[in-house]
Amino acid sequence: MVRNNLIKVDNYHKVFKDTVAVSGLSFEVPPGAVLGMVGPNGAGKTTTLRAIAGIIQPTRGSLSIAGYDVIRQPKQAKLKLAYIPDEPRLFEALTVWEHLQFAAAAYQVENFVPVAEQLLDQFELTERKTSAAQELSRGMRQKVAICCAYLHNPSAILFDEPHTGLDPHAIRTMKKTVQQRAAAGAAVIISSHLLSLIEDICSHLLILIKGQAAFFGTLDEVRAEYPELDGESSLEEIFFRATLGEAPQSATSAEPRDQINR
Repeated sequence: MVRNNLIKVDNYHKVFKDTVAVSGLSFEVPPGAVLGMVGPNGAGKTTTLRAIAGIIQPTRGSLSIAGYDVIRQPKQAKLKLAYIPDEPRLFEALTVWEHLQFAAAAYQVENFVPVAEQLLDQFELTERKTSAAQELSRGMRQKVAICCAYLHNPSAILFDEPHTGLDPHAIRTMKKTVQQRAAAGAAVIISSHLLSLIEDICSHLLILIKGQAAFFGTLDEVRAEYPELDGESSLEEIFFRATLGEAPQSATSAEPRDQINR
């Protein structure tokens, strides 16, 4: 089984009744890559992440995690995956520690206690270990979700607006852990409207507009696509050029960038 690319999306289409949410999207993310997914509201970012996570089925196309087809081999794929949505759904009556116990059981993590304690310490949750989810702030709930997601050491990690509710210190911790996970060989996708976050930690970029890829490549490559802008232009300038103006000509040909090359 070929597993060079931990996340693979091939000709993904998703239609909701008469609305085309995503159309013909293809990309691959290998170990060590951090892909930033950006686009206006309604571009198809969350729909794509939810399909990769196996929450919704594609209308057409295929998606795989570590070589396992998300639809045909859901258990194997999900054991390799972690998905942190923008609104984490915790069990209100369970404590922080009980959430980690549940995640360990669900993902068959043996001897999870040292890892769980290290995660709680890293995200400054140790003192809230016995607090029920209903007692936690929005930011703390987000941190619990990240800890549970990291517990089984996933090969592929999906973040949907990971900074929501986090204070500056927690955002720094989150960014550091993403870089550490990628350096250890995980493939990461981050969907965010916070372009500075994408620019800080992502190695590659996917710009979605109306469910289609306007650009897919490295951050240096996206700057090269807009020669009329300064080569040191910020991602914010590039984003507005891509989403309000015409997409670069090479974006019409997906084949050269169907795979991230590191």
